[in-house]
Amino acid sequence: MDPDQVVSGVKTKFTQAVERFKDNLKTLRTGRATAAMLDGITVEAYGSQMPLNQVATIAVPEATLIQLTPFDPNNLEAIADAIRNDSNLGLNPTDDGRVIRVPIPPLTEERRKELAKQVGQKQEECMIALRNARHEAMDTINKAKKDKDIGEDEAKRLISQVEDAMNKVRTEAEVAAKAKEQEIVTL
Repeated sequence: MDPDQVVSGVKTKFTQAVERFKDNLKTLRTGRATAAMLDGITVEAYGSQMPLNQVATIAVPEATLIQLTPFDPNNLEAIADAIRNDSNLGLNPTDDGRVIRVPIPPLTEERRKELAKQVGQKQEECMIALRNARHEAMDTINKAKKDKDIGEDEAKRLISQVEDAMNKVRTEAEVAAKAKEQEIVTL
């Protein structure tokens, strides 16, 4: 075991967890329309579940409207149903036979609080992933110290590096969560 590999490996895991968290935040609805709001929606098309962006083009022509143009008009209804049935979004798409329009209604105070709670839940999931990665790294370092692969000072240095990296990404996740909460509660 190379001690520096443990630190670089855990830093990679930390970065991946925070990036996944930021991607999850993009799917949360705010008062503005974004194409990322529809990430994660799958559509029953051609006999299997397919990501929405593989069956339609997604455009945001104005701040309160998302417009989807299916590649195959036969999937129009399936796309509208997939969006309508996603309870996290609470959107009601309409179609004119060629294009699906998804109006983004203004958020109610109750819905804003609910979304702010979802930000907190997603942040906690991220923190759990970060703690698990840190725990694995600490176990590896302590095992190496116990097996006399590294000395006491080397172990302390590595643990300190892991903790520094953990604090840095924890702060990054907290900043992203606060920014998203602020975006949600701002009218």
